[in-house]
Amino acid sequence: MDIIYGTTDCTPAETGYDAGRLDKLNERLADMIDRRVIHGASYCISHKGRVIAHAALGRNNSLGENTPMKPDTVFDIASITKVFTATAIMQLVEDGMLNLNDYAGIYLPQLSKEPFSRIKLIHLLTHTSGLYPDAGCFDEEYLSAWELIQKSAEQWDGKSEFDWIAAAISQGMRRSPGEEWQYCSFAFALLGEIVSRVSGMNVHDYIADRIIKPLGLYYTGFYLDADTAKRMYLYDERYKSDLAKIASGEIDGRRPSGTVWDNIPGTAGGLTSTVYDLVRFGNAFAFGGRFNGVRLLGRKSVEKMAKVQISGIPDRCWGAEEDNRLYGVGFDIRRTPSFSYSDNTILHEGAGASSLDIDLDERLCAAWFVPFDEGANGWSAEPLYNVQNIIWSGLI
Repeated sequence: MDIIYGTTDCTPAETGYDAGRLDKLNERLADMIDRRVIHGASYCISHKGRVIAHAALGRNNSLGENTPMKPDTVFDIASITKVFTATAIMQLVEDGMLNLNDYAGIYLPQLSKEPFSRIKLIHLLTHTSGLYPDAGCFDEEYLSAWELIQKSAEQWDGKSEFDWIAAAISQGMRRSPGEEWQYCSFAFALLGEIVSRVSGMNVHDYIADRIIKPLGLYYTGFYLDADTAKRMYLYDERYKSDLAKIASGEIDGRRPSGTVWDNIPGTAGGLTSTVYDLVRFGNAFAFGGRFNGVRLLGRKSVEKMAKVQISGIPDRCWGAEEDNRLYGVGFDIRRTPSFSYSDNTILHEGAGASSLDIDLDERLCAAWFVPFDEGANGWSAEPLYNVQNIIWSGLI
């Protein structure tokens, strides 16, 4: 299978990494493509701040077309967006404008009343707010926040102001704050709204100005332009048509949809990016909050985000049986037999699928995009967990 190579800074050997393990990585990715577990793969790996591997193979679409995946393919990073949102929150904490122990109702009046009044920012950041989780997390019947917003929007008169927060929390709480780990993407939309209100900037602009632009993440953003649209992974036929119109300039990727969704922050999963950009972002954490002369956060803030923030809280999402879920500030922290990275590692998965893993001890940072094919049956650990183990096996 053909492999397209991207820009690197040095050979793997120069940083103490076994290049032979990259051959094994390509072999396994090609096998997963042949077995239709994934459509293709794009990955970038840096060690000690230098990119040692950057490549792609397979298809750049789910349509069966032969367009190749490329190292600079742009894709929906989905929930990896949440780490950018958590970073924005921590910047405001550093500036003295927020405190993680603040009640969310201080900034969002809808959450100042019972039964929501005990929800703190740290609960929103660690999926322990008690708000109803994403659809499918549990077998019981409930509507996700997004479904409730859509249902309310369909009944909206179009004249009064649409209160998307009130609509989303209209069914109340599933648990008390801090009682159970429940994956709640909507919590990060609330955090995005808090960033907007506290900073005085739209959160999309805030993240662009304070995170994306300073780090030189040229293909990362909440909106597509002509260049990024041309590089975008093709998810379906309708999406293909939209991308072609943006790429040709027929429509503006920033143009509002004219619906209630325009006012809801995309901070739970709205960013697009490339694996190279994600590694640059990850390296800022690997180097204590700074990378290439740019300050993202202070060292103590990085340490805070990378430290387990919850204790003795069970996780039963998607059939899990964890009695003590580990989670940092916006970052997932998993310590199970499935992974071979250092204990001091932070990560986040993006649905569809992608992963960003940052080993703070080894200063090894990797991002990979592996869109699921029909053989994944909706989700598969193989292109995520198994790939991580191959990458980390190259450390000498």
